[in-house]
Amino acid sequence: MKEISQLNLPEDVRYAEDHEWVKSEGETAKIGISDYAQDQLGDVVFVELPQVGDALEKGTEFGTVESVKAVSELFMPVGGEIVAVNTALEEAPEQVNTDPHGQGWMIEIKPGDPAEIDALMDKAAYLAMLKG
Repeated sequence: MKEISQLNLPEDVRYAEDHEWVKSEGETAKIGISDYAQDQLGDVVFVELPQVGDALEKGTEFGTVESVKAVSELFMPVGGEIVAVNTALEEAPEQVNTDPHGQGWMIEIKPGDPAEIDALMDKAAYLAMLKG
């Protein structure tokens, strides 16, 4: 397990209490799980993601991550329509561990209310939550 000081937490993303991150990219936003979450899960062996075109509300489950330790649900940090799914994770789920904020992204959405992204935690607030 990493110490909190060893976590790679980019400044340009927002974080949810359930450890998902959201990165705005113009009209869309990418979503994945934080470095903290992947570290807690251990080696990821399978990722189940929704279909392109699905519209999901904030807080609803959008998939699962299976690791050697457990199966964890993924929750929408903001509501929106799925416009892309990272199909590379079907063949290489370990990218969630090796590059959770890059190649390990999970879904891309068109947010229903972009203000929901602003309401999420910035890096400082997320770190404070992790430290308790």
